[in-house]
Amino acid sequence: MTSGLKDVVQAEWEDVVEAIEKCYELGWTDGLPVVPPTTERVQQFLDYADRPANEVLGAVPERRREITVDKVAANAVMAGCLPEYFPVVLAATEAMLDPVFNLIGPSSSLGGAGILAVINGPVIRELDINCRNNLFGPGNRANSTIGRSIRLILMNACASVPGLFDRSILGHPGKFSYCIAENETETHWNPLHVERGFPRGTSAVTVFACEGPRQVRAASKPEAILTCVADVASSLGTSMANTGSVGDTSAILRQGQIAMVVAGTSDVWDGWSKEDVRQYLQPRVRRPVADLKRVEVIEGDVEPEDEERFIPLVPSADDILVVFGGGQEGPTAALIPSWGAKVSSTAVTKAIRPPAG
Repeated sequence: MTSGLKDVVQAEWEDVVEAIEKCYELGWTDGLPVVPPTTERVQQFLDYADRPANEVLGAVPERRREITVDKVAANAVMAGCLPEYFPVVLAATEAMLDPVFNLIGPSSSLGGAGILAVINGPVIRELDINCRNNLFGPGNRANSTIGRSIRLILMNACASVPGLFDRSILGHPGKFSYCIAENETETHWNPLHVERGFPRGTSAVTVFACEGPRQVRAASKPEAILTCVADVASSLGTSMANTGSVGDTSAILRQGQIAMVVAGTSDVWDGWSKEDVRQYLQPRVRRPVADLKRVEVIEGDVEPEDEERFIPLVPSADDILVVFGGGQEGPTAALIPSWGAKVSSTAVTKAIRPPAG
């Protein structure tokens, strides 16, 4: 057999086990075994998507890297994807290579961001992508391998190799695979991609550089749930709260985005829209100047009035991404803070191009 990474190296092997070990030797893995990217298998992915191998999807100019369709295909193969998943992987790759996303930041930061992919549209049903129980956990091939392919692309095509350009101090498990779908059919809320300007009948993927999900448990009333979410979102120690500009409070420009994933029966939210959720949350995600001084985000001594002077951690309600998904057995939520300031990396949504034919 021969590797599909033609512009990187050609490797030959006698059997599959030897091929897997060769991939380890070449540094192509995330620490777990990969599917050998044979030329034939990579071509199946290219044929399914009907995209030329040398089509450039985007670049990482800081590393002088252009990311082509064949490189993405090879990594999708290694991640264990089916060819049917490849259009989703391509759209996610295009999204994270968008200049607004600023891939160089979250992919090389000491903070150790994962790149969350949120999938919307008919493709969820077509590919059986999990949008319900165990949403962030194992057990679904589409979620696991699409998310894993993003990490392998970052490592093998974008040079975000741990210990080299990926300088994460701790990281989090989402750096292996971080992919969910929105449960659009069991809620009255508009899907995320519709809110972000795409037609309901299209499929799309949103990428978001972020920390790991923090589970939030609360009573069954929206106000109680959201009050708990706002408290968690306002924690000291997140990138949004603890990487501010040092100096006068007017210089604080580091506020970020958050994603809120809502689980539980949709009738809990009767009478509420996603916009209502955002408008309730945004003014409550804040921290007093006194606390920010105590942790040296803002320099200076704590003054008595600082206890009642608040800094918002999310600039506007539009910077809150609300997604409905997860198990329906009871009300709960997940709060996901951004990796850093919105000016450093902003969530991006791209349409998933339908397959050939």
